[in-house]
Amino acid sequence: MHIKGRSLSLLIPEEKIKERVKELAKEIEKDLGENFVVVSLLKGSFVFTADLIREFSVPVKVDFMWVSSYGSSQESSGSVRILQDLSMDIKDQKVLLVDDILDTGYTLKKVVEFLREKEPSVLKVCVLLDKKERRKVELKADYVGFEVPDKFLVGYGLDWDEEGRNLRGIYAVD
Repeated sequence: MHIKGRSLSLLIPEEKIKERVKELAKEIEKDLGENFVVVSLLKGSFVFTADLIREFSVPVKVDFMWVSSYGSSQESSGSVRILQDLSMDIKDQKVLLVDDILDTGYTLKKVVEFLREKEPSVLKVCVLLDKKERRKVELKADYVGFEVPDKFLVGYGLDWDEEGRNLRGIYAVD
């Protein structure tokens, strides 16, 4: 398999992702109970969010934010812009922020600060992937799918210039 002339190596197969998503949903439900708001960061986490919310057995609401932090196609610029805000009020609501990958931490830190200003009663962070060795700011997710090495990853919603989102597993670009 190739993207942009580069070969891909399977890092996390689809079956392992499905299993972990089910486990995360159970952990989250145990902590948050019911009637919470899932805030998904576009575009990378939409596949993860869709699978995650289908595993909940309790009522949830879903909203989306669109943020941008990538200057070049593979490197975070450190400058975070909110391109689309929430459409619902989260004041006094339990909120689960869902993102695809916690890398440098710049994006999530900015979004967490932004959401805290909206005064939710609870704010938890769930990421599918955590690249701890790349962290530039102090930030820890409450729920983590997988810790991954410092490689450029595609698949399961993650892309390289809009390519690769449709891959069922998570792949490292060689």
